[in-house]
Amino acid sequence: MVELETRELEYFIALADELHFGRAAVRLSIAQPALSKAIRRIETRLGVPLFTRSSRHVELTPAGKALQEHGRHALNAVSAAIRYAQRAGDTQDHLRLVLKPGGDAGLLSGLLAEYAHQPDARQVDILFSGPADRADFLRDGRADVGLLYAPFDDLDGLTHETLHTEDRVVIVPAGHRLAGHTSVRMSDLEGETLPRWKGVPGGDGTGPEVADVVQMLQMITVGRMIGVLPRSLVEPAPADLVCVPVADAPPSRLVLAWIERDRRPLVASFVAAALRWRRDKTRSDIDEPDAPLAADNERLVPENVR
Repeated sequence: MVELETRELEYFIALADELHFGRAAVRLSIAQPALSKAIRRIETRLGVPLFTRSSRHVELTPAGKALQEHGRHALNAVSAAIRYAQRAGDTQDHLRLVLKPGGDAGLLSGLLAEYAHQPDARQVDILFSGPADRADFLRDGRADVGLLYAPFDDLDGLTHETLHTEDRVVIVPAGHRLAGHTSVRMSDLEGETLPRWKGVPGGDGTGPEVADVVQMLQMITVGRMIGVLPRSLVEPAPADLVCVPVADAPPSRLVLAWIERDRRPLVASFVAAALRWRRDKTRSDIDEPDAPLAADNERLVPENVR
């Protein structure tokens, strides 16, 4: 059986991400010759080339792309196992919730208030992610639960419950050709410049790279691009910008997500509170009388977190 050490996988993933030996070595805090030697050792052990190299270019081979995908999952699993083991015996451990800045659709305070009523409620630590790494926080154990956006975040390996559904809007300067429309269609956006999100590979944007919504709105204000986002992320719209509904864009769902194999009471309790909050909010929205609460958490929590 061919085996790789965790450290070797870390070396490979760093180079696969950077595609540059110098940058990868700096990221790993090792000398570049040591990294080169480690990569050659990995390729020899596996019996396949992982990179094609030239004096100016480093590129993944098909074997390298496969190891990048599955190796990253393996590293995440190891990190998660270590964190879960360290925290398993701590009865006072905090619950860690990850979300993007401003990415709660106004729901966070209600969720936290509902969870605080749980007899086993813990302190909740709020963690803020980048544009596209919330799922990684869950997979490698940095966070216990997260607020993610579907269909934009990768939910592979995660269990999730939808808390809120909303439409998507295009954000344009007040003087833009679409600003006066009551709604638009995706075809109306053809030819427009859209942002490239930092850390999001394979995006369709052709405009400047942005790391968050604030940067995107600034670039829209100066006429460098337009953007399409879930409505809650941009309303109320800043001065001089206009949000127009995109009629045929798939709706955006804000979901509560957690690792599907995570059955800790810490997670189950928060999920139960979130589902109860969602149920009560739905009843309030349609002005129906309240029904009795479920007798216990187990009736509210999906089977795979019990």
